[in-house]
Amino acid sequence: MFSAPQSTQGRRWPRGQRFTLSAPGVDAEAAYRAAVMDVRSLGRDALTQAEKRWADALGLSPADGIVMAEIRPGRRSLADLARALDACGTPAAQIRESVDRLVEKGLVEPLPLPGAAVPSIA
Repeated sequence: MFSAPQSTQGRRWPRGQRFTLSAPGVDAEAAYRAAVMDVRSLGRDALTQAEKRWADALGLSPADGIVMAEIRPGRRSLADLARALDACGTPAAQIRESVDRLVEKGLVEPLPLPGAAVPSIA
């Protein structure tokens, strides 16, 4: 008997969806930047360990810090992130997984889509 394939894709974001850091995300990204800057001159192993410590403390993947750093300027789409991280060799699927994880943790927020109805307060 065949079963339905399990989806390995995370959440489906609308085309053009943009993201920004939440207030806790700003703090987490600043901590990532500080951790990286502190060990920059100590070599790749020290950098890897610093990224891992940062990620473990937040329940994230070490690569999530790089995605957060690219979101920091604000209003970035998945396509923007893919272009920015292309030189690093980061696949689009990994970027999407990072964004999903960061949204789930409340560190990144999806912005309202242009033209989306704003709920009225009654």
